[in-house]
Amino acid sequence: MNLSRVARVATGTAIVASALLSPQHESRAQSDAPHQGKIAPLSYLPALDGDYFRVESKAVGRAFHIFASLPQSYDTNGDSTYPIVYVLDGDSLFPIIAPTHLFLNIDYDLPEAVIVGIAYGSFDPSINRRGYDFTVPSPEANASQGGAPTFHSFLVDELIPLVERRYRVDPSRRVLFGQSRGGGMVLYSAFTDPDAFWGRIASNPTFDPGRELFFSTPMKAGRDDLGLVVTSGSNDIQALRKAALEWFSAWDKADDLPWRLHKVTIDGGTHASFSPSSYRTAMLWLFGINER
Repeated sequence: MNLSRVARVATGTAIVASALLSPQHESRAQSDAPHQGKIAPLSYLPALDGDYFRVESKAVGRAFHIFASLPQSYDTNGDSTYPIVYVLDGDSLFPIIAPTHLFLNIDYDLPEAVIVGIAYGSFDPSINRRGYDFTVPSPEANASQGGAPTFHSFLVDELIPLVERRYRVDPSRRVLFGQSRGGGMVLYSAFTDPDAFWGRIASNPTFDPGRELFFSTPMKAGRDDLGLVVTSGSNDIQALRKAALEWFSAWDKADDLPWRLHKVTIDGGTHASFSPSSYRTAMLWLFGINER
């Protein structure tokens, strides 16, 4: 256990609690309520503190909001580079995954990492186009689906070069995390461009439309240290659980895959709320750390 980190987290928690109880913070929080024209700074949430910028994607033709949580040692270790984790559905998952990684560093000495949340900035379907961006082109896809190739181009050709010039990261330990539709996007990346990420985590992924891709032979990789973790909650949505078990069975004895494959059932896991459990199990496996 990283005791110095525990002390820093405790101190940060005390500061946040003090700020939350102060009249000044109360008035600021009221003025920073949604749709009132101001944004509360993440510097008051040390587990999420880092950086923010907006990207206008030429590939996708829309804007994305990019949040980065930087390691607590980032400013003091000027020559160090860090693993980097790209989190899809950053609107909801970035505030969950960044603190989860912090706690895994405390409990398991999981290496600190730069956590990057890719957000739409809204849950409004006219803005949040995850149903299009994270789905595979297929005869079964409707007009609001099938944008995975374009979104993957945005990731690889636009976002990753920008982010990895901006922060001190180790591209050889680049991870992609996605849940549900985002998990399907992780699988699309794994099958079509294995070398783009060292590690991938697909949590309760969707397989439709376009499930034929996920049961076909993936593209070959140029390196031999890649890892793919696919998790499925035992209490996931019935159709998704059934599809995951079929996929697990299909690849059970494969020995010529471009990545090491780790298939995991999360006992008692439901569809959405067990994302931290999936992240925990997968990251420890990717980094060769035994669960306790």
